[in-house]
Amino acid sequence: MTLKYYPVCLDISNRKCVVIGGGEVAERKVLSLLECGASVALAAISLTDLLSGLVQEKRIEHLGGPYEDRYLEGAFLVIGATDRPEVNRRIFEDARKRGVLVNIVDEPSRCDFIVPAVFNRGDLTVAVSTGGRSPALARRIREELEERYGPEYGTLLRIMGKIRRKILEKGAGPEANRRIFEDLLDAPLLACIREERWDEVRELIRERVGEDIPLD
Repeated sequence: MTLKYYPVCLDISNRKCVVIGGGEVAERKVLSLLECGASVALAAISLTDLLSGLVQEKRIEHLGGPYEDRYLEGAFLVIGATDRPEVNRRIFEDARKRGVLVNIVDEPSRCDFIVPAVFNRGDLTVAVSTGGRSPALARRIREELEERYGPEYGTLLRIMGKIRRKILEKGAGPEANRRIFEDLLDAPLLACIREERWDEVRELIRERVGEDIPLD
């Protein structure tokens, strides 16, 4: 039976997230969790140089090793990134008993969640998932999308966020607001941002919003 995953973005800021493992895969998981503001705890006997540096800088907590179920106390989620099937099985079972979200790398059947291939453009996040069937394909599609959606999309989103706040303050109603937003996106706003034609960007916004919006 094919598993169906519910797409969701989790707020893990200041939440305890545990990574079991000290190799390159664990390293990638730790870095991505830190980027999202998690309070990261790591359990492993040996660590990569980068992970050791993060421990020394007190950016992550080193719980020790080998794995013990007490490491999951108070955890929001745990990622098992070891090369030992028996340890990964224990992590999965212990997490389930404690109600902790669990992801065992490369074992979809032992995952409450899977991690998609992701890239960011400012506040724009694009995620690609194959349901755990082919991470390599997900990466390939992500790479293609990265070429298609450049840094100008992050700038556009930041500007649209400012415009949205200003428009909502006017209280014109959802339908009128929707027309303004769609008109802005239909205008050559993105091309002007990409080519750094800021005077034209300001004029396009002024024509549709009725006032100047700071761009910085």
